[in-house]
Amino acid sequence: MTSTRSPFEPFVRQRTILLTTYKRDGTPVGTPVSIVVEGDRAFFRTYDAAWKTKRMRNDPRVEIAPSTVTGKPTGPAVPARAALLTGAEATRAARALARKYPFLHGFLVPLAHRVKRYTTLHYVLTAPGE
Repeated sequence: MTSTRSPFEPFVRQRTILLTTYKRDGTPVGTPVSIVVEGDRAFFRTYDAAWKTKRMRNDPRVEIAPSTVTGKPTGPAVPARAALLTGAEATRAARALARKYPFLHGFLVPLAHRVKRYTTLHYVLTAPGE
């Protein structure tokens, strides 16, 4: 009997990760983001005007590593693919983030995005081969 272990299992209890995206010339850029893991997928949110949004649109390959809130890596990086969510899937990701971070993602981030007139974007992370 084989057990299928999620590549995101080490991140289940992690509050912040260092999300590394890549510029067109291949230069890596790390940004700390909050993460929530559900099964073999992980979710995070950002806003439409963030540079990482443009980088992920051009190249969905990313790396994630456990980190401090300031983005200092505290463990090894894992390769992943980022995909923009819409509709019910985006709502599911928003609810999952709000459950794990009631004040930050249930109140503060949505309020800040409304005040600044940003569009909130939700992304799913999957293993590279999926």
